[in-house]
Amino acid sequence: MSHALPPKPLTARACGPLQGRVRPPGDKSISHRAFLLGLLSAGETRISGLLEGEDVLNTGRACAQLGARVERVGDGQWTVRGVGLGALLAPAETLDFGNAGTGSRLMMGVVGGHGITARFDGDASLRKRPMRRILDPLALMGAEVLEQGEGGRCPILLKGTPDPAPIEYRTPVASAQIKSAVLLAGLNALGRTTVIETEASRDHTEKMLAYFGATLTSEPFGEHGRKIALEGRPELTPKPIAVPADPSSAAFLIAAALLVEGSDVVVEGVMTNPLRNGFVATLKEMGADIEVLETREEGGEQVADLRVRHSALTGVVVPADRAPAMIDEYIILAVVAAFAKGVTHMNGLQELRVKESDRLAATAAGLRANGVAVVIEGDDLIVEGGAGACPGGGLVETHLDHRLAMSFLVMGLAAQKPVSVDDETMIATSFPTFKPLLAQLGADCFS
Repeated sequence: MSHALPPKPLTARACGPLQGRVRPPGDKSISHRAFLLGLLSAGETRISGLLEGEDVLNTGRACAQLGARVERVGDGQWTVRGVGLGALLAPAETLDFGNAGTGSRLMMGVVGGHGITARFDGDASLRKRPMRRILDPLALMGAEVLEQGEGGRCPILLKGTPDPAPIEYRTPVASAQIKSAVLLAGLNALGRTTVIETEASRDHTEKMLAYFGATLTSEPFGEHGRKIALEGRPELTPKPIAVPADPSSAAFLIAAALLVEGSDVVVEGVMTNPLRNGFVATLKEMGADIEVLETREEGGEQVADLRVRHSALTGVVVPADRAPAMIDEYIILAVVAAFAKGVTHMNGLQELRVKESDRLAATAAGLRANGVAVVIEGDDLIVEGGAGACPGGGLVETHLDHRLAMSFLVMGLAAQKPVSVDDETMIATSFPTFKPLLAQLGADCFS
């Protein structure tokens, strides 16, 4: 399947103050879902601000293989003419998702709730990622796994069911991907599909389903959880989608501005969904100078412009229950913590072990390679900061993980010595404009 490009090492060096205004690319989570809901609606869905990274484009190609007409009509502007719920076509070839864990898992939910069979595969990184947590609830709904890799990994041949059973499912971990897969399969069920999560995960799927006309309720469950109930067989109506800026991509720009002395940057249009704001909340606890300039709504989500100034930071304890709101930002937070005064203790990071890489181990290795004291205790990451200084000088093994690559390149912009990563090619999967946007702010310091 997806053939890997040859590794392309990259080095980042210290730069002068970052200045100006910049808008990160569209949110990856919402971009994936925009394509999928466009596929499941009968008629034309118009999307603006779509993230045109490889992960999202692979989801768009998969939607086309299932019968949608997917067209790019401008920069970030796309149309999807969907076939409607229950009318998907069986793909003639394998659905190749490359590195896209979100796209592949959500599409398994779509296929699992339809009477078609599809083979799922991707690159070497995706083949390492566990899929049983998605396949188990789909099997309860009537889908069958005809073939699978070791441990329930890709390549996977999934046979969906035309009449999925409505179930009540309690997710074993806080995961928007598990929840979303069950809800997407439940769209074609006769009856009510319910998902219970003891820790609330990001709610983009629920918001977008409601926006497209599905009948859905979401209510508190326990101290931190949610109970989501979806009525099956709705008539989904195409709606225009304006994709807000991705807070996970914005995190790298925010971190760079905080760490590079003299910086003053405005990051525009950042989604501030409460279930995605853990990174900014933690930075403020550390003493970050982050000012909200304007709050508004785009594409059904609250967004804001954030003014970020270089700041002296102090280590904090990050509670485990914050993990769902910042699961993709822990690597860059660990880099920020390396520059803070004192110790930053990040609790409950078990989910980092099953991302594009074992991010917990890989983050610790990258920090050590750059002279930062770090300890892993169980599922906790403990970083001892340098009170404004970070040695740098290391080569970081990225393990085909885009967030590892970008995080340590940001470190290099403020470290005492240059920081290198062994490969930058996978950055294009989520943030293809990473280097140009930083260069726009004055960080043209890569070689």
